[in-house]
Amino acid sequence: MTAPVLQIIIGSTRPGRVGPKIAAWFTAQAELHGGFTVELVDLADMALPLFDEPNHPRMGQYTHEHTKKWAATIDRADALVFVIPEYNHSVNGATKNAIDFLYNEWQHKPVAFVSYGGIAAGIRAVQALKPVVAALKMVPIVDAVTIPMFFQFLTEDGSFVPDEATNAAAQATLTELARWTPALKAMRSSES
Repeated sequence: MTAPVLQIIIGSTRPGRVGPKIAAWFTAQAELHGGFTVELVDLADMALPLFDEPNHPRMGQYTHEHTKKWAATIDRADALVFVIPEYNHSVNGATKNAIDFLYNEWQHKPVAFVSYGGIAAGIRAVQALKPVVAALKMVPIVDAVTIPMFFQFLTEDGSFVPDEATNAAAQATLTELARWTPALKAMRSSES
């Protein structure tokens, strides 16, 4: 039996971002966990413009190739993790924009967050996203990874190497995602 697909989505798209380094670490944690087939999705590679579809996403009538590609990507997922920074006490625009492009593809999937920032560890970005993902019928799990003062974990070569507490939080988050994934996959199957 094939393991469920976990997509780890890098939310920051700006030059010089640290998101890919944190996502690489979390991807290694997910592979170590072993409960998922892991896919790393970088919003910078998706190159989504500001939302530009003429139809409401609920209709699924996408007109642009970038939207069709994005929809096919998210449709493959059984579970999701957003690796996100905090910008000005909230979620960054690229992440919110990417979420707004779709509707049906998000539904009934568990979602977790790996957030990073200064002293607040990106928690305000997560709190801003929770009602958004809930409105799209995703199920945000309580367990999360929050990384305060993320730069303290960057090595001289730029790798992200967190402490044991952060590694433990990653494993707890993955275990909780693995618990929710089969139930929500069954829900999606019963609707088709």
